[in-house]
Order: sequence, then structure tokens, then C-alpha cells
Amino acid sequence: MKNESTTKPKEQFVHSVFESIAPKYDIMNDILSFRRHKAWRKFTMAKMNMSQGDNAIDLCCGTCDWTISMANTSGGHITGLDFSENMLEIGRHKINDQNLNDNITLIQGNAMDLPFEDNTFDYATIGFGLRNVPDLHQVLREMKRVVKPGGMVVCLELSKPTWQPFKGLYYFYFEKVLPKLGKLFAKRYEQYKWLPDSLAQFPGREVLAQIFTETGLKEVRAYPLTGGIAALHIGTKEKPDV
Repeated sequence: MKNESTTKPKEQFVHSVFESIAPKYDIMNDILSFRRHKAWRKFTMAKMNMSQGDNAIDLCCGTCDWTISMANTSGGHITGLDFSENMLEIGRHKINDQNLNDNITLIQGNAMDLPFEDNTFDYATIGFGLRNVPDLHQVLREMKRVVKPGGMVVCLELSKPTWQPFKGLYYFYFEKVLPKLGKLFAKRYEQYKWLPDSLAQFPGREVLAQIFTETGLKEVRAYPLTGGIAALHIGTKEKPDV
């Protein structure tokens, strides 16, 4: 695990990024992913196959689209956790609009140190947040800790295409075009320049699947989405021998 001196600068910088882009976060997601993030989340929900009454914790929940989707699907209680109060405030308005206050609890907190007992949730999810945390191994360990035996750890995240010419076009868009779109639509250039920078440091699909396995998760599955632009990873917490 990385020491505090190496994690704090990234944590503080990422916090400032998301506090500042919160008002335009949803519209920028639509623009930058060509609305594909909605299809990716729908695919993820199908693979999760939630049952009625299932509960979950949604880490780095942001403006709560996935949190709300899980609440509507299972009818169980969903906890959303994020370190950005500005993002959570937008999520609260959405939850109010859909009358889901009884189904969803939002908490401002740290994904690397979850304030929950072991074996609490049926699912632990993180959407487009794992590449932004200071120590992804620690976050996955925490997600595994708080899910029940047989529960799922689920990560939906941007990834790295591996085949040309799509790979070259993708990186050109991400590194050259995306920050300019951020400046145009959200009046934020440096904040959207962070996105390609964060992806460059993030493991590819196969490496992340291996990290899931090293964390102790079983039945690890990794699905490339839209030519590898994004990837879904699912691992299951092993049930103890009876």
C-alpha cells in the first residue's frame, strides 16, 4: 500500500477536479462518450442480474446515475459514496426528483477506507472512478471486504483499445480533442486534460482482471466494450466452506 505522502497529492488534485466540473459532469459524459456510457451501464446491469431486495454500495458514485439505476432495479437499499460534495449535491436532486430518498443513502467518504462492517452488501460497484483513486488495490480490497460471501465486486471503467487503426484514433481523440471539448462546453481545460492522463497510468483490461484475482476475488470476468474503449470487470467473493 502506498504511503500517505504519495497518495495525498493525487487525492487532493482529483478532488479539486471533480468539485469544479460537477455542474457540467453529466452533459460532458454524454458528449465525450457519444452517450455510450448509458449502453455500458445497461450491459453492466444485465450482467449483475440483481434480485429483488438486493443492497449495494456504489463507490465514487458522482451524480448518482448508477446508484439510481440499482435502486430502481432491485428496490433494495443502495448506498452511494463519493468524496466530492458538489457531485453528491447534484445526485441528491436526482434522487429527490425520482422519490428515491427511502431507497438511497448518500455519504461523503473515502473509497479507500469504507465506514462499513465486513460482509454488509450484496454488491460493491465503482463506475468510472477506479482510475482516479490513489491506490486501486486498496479500493478493491475494501470492496471485497464489505461485500457478503457470494457477493459481487463490479467495476465499469474506461480502458485501452488494443487494435489499430481504432487505437490510434481513440488516443488522438482522448489526448487532443477531449480537453478542447472540455474547455468549449464546460470552460475547463486542465480538468479534462486529466482524463487522458489518468487513463495512461491505469492498467489495461487483462492486467486489471489479474489484479481482481490477486485481490482474492473468484470467477473474475472481463468484458471489453465498444472496441475496448471501456471494460466491465466482475469478481465474486468466495463463500466459506461449510
